[in-house]
Amino acid sequence: MQPVSIYCQSIEVSLRTGPDIADITSALEQLLGESGIENGQLCANMVGSTGSITTIEYEPGVVEDLKRAIASLAPPGMEYEHEKAWHDGNGHSHVQAALLGPSIALAVRKGRLKTGTWQQVVAINHDNHPRTRTIAVTITGSAGD
Repeated sequence: MQPVSIYCQSIEVSLRTGPDIADITSALEQLLGESGIENGQLCANMVGSTGSITTIEYEPGVVEDLKRAIASLAPPGMEYEHEKAWHDGNGHSHVQAALLGPSIALAVRKGRLKTGTWQQVVAINHDNHPRTRTIAVTITGSAGD
């Protein structure tokens, strides 16, 4: 039985006013390569309450469709209790991020993320201003079969 290793690192991604979506797949794959882990799991966690992580086919049509869907789930301009308390105009940002979720867990097999051909991991900024987001990455698993 192979010993289990844990590799912790983070990445930073600059995002425009939300919803803005960036493909972070290659950055995660780079960390996976650095980890030396062949089989296990990669967990990525968006730090902050107005950002999220998910997977999509990262092509312009799907990106725009997702942005439209996000805006329809929790539209800007509605009355949000958060804005009554804080007057920062981003109540929708918190709700959107909560609905999509702050983290993702992906299988690692043979040193690669186990994703579909057209599946990429994306970071999303929902906030009403640009943000540089930190994504905490934890990779656990073994170096061999």
